[in-house]
Amino acid sequence: MPEWIYFIHPPRDDFAATMTSEERAAWAVHFERLQRLFAEGRIVLVGPTLGRTNTGIAIFEAPDEETARRIMEEDPAIAGGYARGELRPFRVSLLRGRD
Repeated sequence: MPEWIYFIHPPRDDFAATMTSEERAAWAVHFERLQRLFAEGRIVLVGPTLGRTNTGIAIFEAPDEETARRIMEEDPAIAGGYARGELRPFRVSLLRGRD
């Protein structure tokens, strides 16, 4: 199945260190959803970059761009306006434990 990556761009630098309680609640729901997708076998990996710029990434499988875009846009952090998403096709070329 095709692989996709979406970048999760937070609204400001140092976002992880400066989140409000409302933002923390929204991001908790975001992570719960990613955990469900992971349990379903759709997620390859997820995580944030560290430092001042806390861009998150999610690499996942979807059959086509329409489905991939829907998965990204339904992310609670993106749908709720707490982050901006950026979708791109992706190919896992090497994966520890697989290759």
